[in-house]
Amino acid sequence: MKKYKNLAIAIAIISLVSSCKVIENKSDKTTTNTLSFIKTKGTQLVDVNGDSLILKGTNLGHWLVPEGYMFKMNQVNSPRKIDEMLYELVGPDSLQVFWQGFLNNYITQDDIKYLKSIGSNHIRLPFHYKMFTDDLYMGERNAGFKYFDRLIDWCRQEKMYVLLDMHGAPGGQTGDNIDDSYGYPFLFKSKSSQDLMTEIWVKIAEKYKNEPLIIGYDIVNEPIAHYFNDELPYLNHQLFLLYKRIVTEIRKVDKAHTIFLNGSNWSGNFDVFEEIIDDNVVYEFHKYWFEVNQGAIQQYLDFRDKHQVPIYIGETGENTDEWVNDFRILLDKHEISWAFWPYKKMNNLAGIMNFKEPEDYHLITKYADSDRSSFAKMRENRPDILKIQKALNDYLENSLYKNNFPNKGYVKALNFIVD
Repeated sequence: MKKYKNLAIAIAIISLVSSCKVIENKSDKTTTNTLSFIKTKGTQLVDVNGDSLILKGTNLGHWLVPEGYMFKMNQVNSPRKIDEMLYELVGPDSLQVFWQGFLNNYITQDDIKYLKSIGSNHIRLPFHYKMFTDDLYMGERNAGFKYFDRLIDWCRQEKMYVLLDMHGAPGGQTGDNIDDSYGYPFLFKSKSSQDLMTEIWVKIAEKYKNEPLIIGYDIVNEPIAHYFNDELPYLNHQLFLLYKRIVTEIRKVDKAHTIFLNGSNWSGNFDVFEEIIDDNVVYEFHKYWFEVNQGAIQQYLDFRDKHQVPIYIGETGENTDEWVNDFRILLDKHEISWAFWPYKKMNNLAGIMNFKEPEDYHLITKYADSDRSSFAKMRENRPDILKIQKALNDYLENSLYKNNFPNKGYVKALNFIVD
């Protein structure tokens, strides 16, 4: 009887999680798309009429590349480790249903409508390369275009641009948690990884070559962490060669879209750009946690003026409303396009959108930070599965737009519209 009782509980758990799935908004899909291809012209981005465009928006962080700190975890901090830890807590079936609910709930058409309504004109979409492979990732295989197309359709109806950002590359580009790597940026020493990365970008470019809603291709996020500065000259050169190869291959199938290239050292070091390799490229930097002043961005302004190319800050923020306001004013003063990080967080004010942390959710974070070095320790530290499942169900429900609430001070700091 105990075996059948446990089976009944498991079925009930899966049914409860499934109830949290959001139904897609099936509103009119015939909305006229008035957005045009964007290209570079000197230091500006311009549309087909030659009118300049300054990008202002946010990153859909955590949605397609889960991050430990967004789940309130410390040691469990990469997609691979998060998946493994949740598997230990609820097992494979409930885990798959959780990921499906997460993908359906965390970002919906309502989120895109809201971002448009407050004044955002684009979103930067981080994604993991495994979404374009047979690897099981967030419960699915080869699901990249499924979620890209869904988001593009929503953005088309709202007339918002999308920047596709490969946040996790084959082999790992940082050697840290954010790209799901293994402690070293093996991308730059692995031919097979570089081949796969190039293949994925060409596949993406082939599919979207005629889609003006895509503002561009952000080739790789924050390559080469500072931990490897003793190898930086070598790694920088390898990154430059990889950029040159991928841009060349993309241009064989797509000559229209703008390409975004990150500096090295978490996107802050522009020494990697040995030469200008294409006439339709935006040069991207990221910058966090510094004193806001002209000197903080001067090197990027100098690069822009010297080479007559546009620059873009693809990530910044994670700070107080006052800091965000001051930095946003400085960026606007110099007509620098920007996307602040991130759009949505749980129980956190450093972002546009917020949602409530579920009751008993602390049991998940406590387990994530516990000793899980042996099976005996896993069994010893594993909390009550029903409490964990309810906390995960509540997380899915709370993350839905209808249950979110904006951080009004943060929204105002971005000079967006506050309801």
